[in-house]
Amino acid sequence: MKKIPPVVKNQELEAEIVDLTYQGMGVAKVEDYSLFVAGALPGEKVKLHVLKVGKNFGFAKVVEWLTTSPDRVEIKGKAYTQTGIAPLQHLKYPAQLKFKRQQIVNLLEKAHLDEAIPVEATIGMDNPYNYRNKAQVPVRKIKGHLETGFFRQGSHKFLPLADSLIEDKRINEVIQTVQKILDDHHLSGYNEREHRGLIRNIMVRRGYYSHDVMLVLVTLHEKIPDVEAIVKEITAACPDIKSIIQNVNPKRTNVIMGKEDILLYGQEKIMDELNGLKFEISAQSFYQVNPQQTEVLYQRAIDAADLTPDDTVIDAYCGIGTISLSVAQKVKKVLGVEIVPEAIADAKNNATLNGLTNLDFEVGRAEDQMAQWQEAGVKPDVIFVDPPRKGLDASLIESAAKMNPKKIVYVSCNPATLVRDIQLFMDQGYQVRKPIQPVDMFPQTPHVESITLLERDE
Repeated sequence: MKKIPPVVKNQELEAEIVDLTYQGMGVAKVEDYSLFVAGALPGEKVKLHVLKVGKNFGFAKVVEWLTTSPDRVEIKGKAYTQTGIAPLQHLKYPAQLKFKRQQIVNLLEKAHLDEAIPVEATIGMDNPYNYRNKAQVPVRKIKGHLETGFFRQGSHKFLPLADSLIEDKRINEVIQTVQKILDDHHLSGYNEREHRGLIRNIMVRRGYYSHDVMLVLVTLHEKIPDVEAIVKEITAACPDIKSIIQNVNPKRTNVIMGKEDILLYGQEKIMDELNGLKFEISAQSFYQVNPQQTEVLYQRAIDAADLTPDDTVIDAYCGIGTISLSVAQKVKKVLGVEIVPEAIADAKNNATLNGLTNLDFEVGRAEDQMAQWQEAGVKPDVIFVDPPRKGLDASLIESAAKMNPKKIVYVSCNPATLVRDIQLFMDQGYQVRKPIQPVDMFPQTPHVESITLLERDE
């Protein structure tokens, strides 16, 4: 018999918010039917307007708050929520940290692992704003002038925004200065519907320790009118800009960067530090966007491994070598693998920059390279994995286990795939004997990173 939802579209009703989803949406229950409600917090009684009804769940918006949570705070601007920049800005920061820990606890409970695997309190930031060292903002022409901003979630509606709340304040200042100079020269903004207009995006990176700034102008085609004058004005107004790159992206795509980079001013890379090591960062480099918390995350991961000078270590998903280089100072040998050739070139360069010679980096899919190392008889003592949100491929877990390392340190950006992968490692004879450590890398958002130490059964 077909189950009929207990609500209909456009219905208004009163309900209590009983939970938060992993995306930070409030959950109201009507009978056993879930309504997801943006901006609502557990414990709040609300009047709802039903927006959409599906077979198993629906969506609603708050028409009126009848009661509010003690964890609610005043938001700093509706647009930060609408664009998805800061979807948790209405939740007190200590409550955000608890929510992030609870995401992991809930998933462990579902897997019946919550009693076996405790979870520490989330490590937060003293100032959970203006932490990002990189901004990528769309540029559009609004009422005859160039504007920077973001898109409303789930739509193509552009919202002009002069400040993104979570980016380094100096980055915001640079973006506004550059936007005005480009507008003064009457450059056109990109029109995605018609696939025309010159300036698609402005990207700015800033070194947390070096304070060096890189500006990337993402353009639809190569020719920029008045380019020399524009560069001169930008560098005069922002003397901390050490690099200006033009990135050409001619494709009709949502991918921000194209493949072609043209150096317009200064150097191709800027320098920064992480846990006392120097890193060169190019326009295309993957580099963690929260430098303060990255130092905490990586240091905790390295501490969990309890490395010795005789250890051989594998760093899967090594990127530009941020974990690899930190580890290399403490062990005999580090082997790194990463699918992006440019990242491996950066990793090798960063090793040379820091005078480290005990590292070998390979370009390839982590699961393929791990299988090759395993067949070649490589015997690592510790394996670090820091995969993308999809988690680890089952074949990588199998290859890693066959190498028989004493420890596997799992740095995760997705609790769901982490818990899935923990169970696969347990099937291979590994156990989690220490609490999982969450780290808040992205305050004001629902995302949580964590460190898990897996040890081989003796």
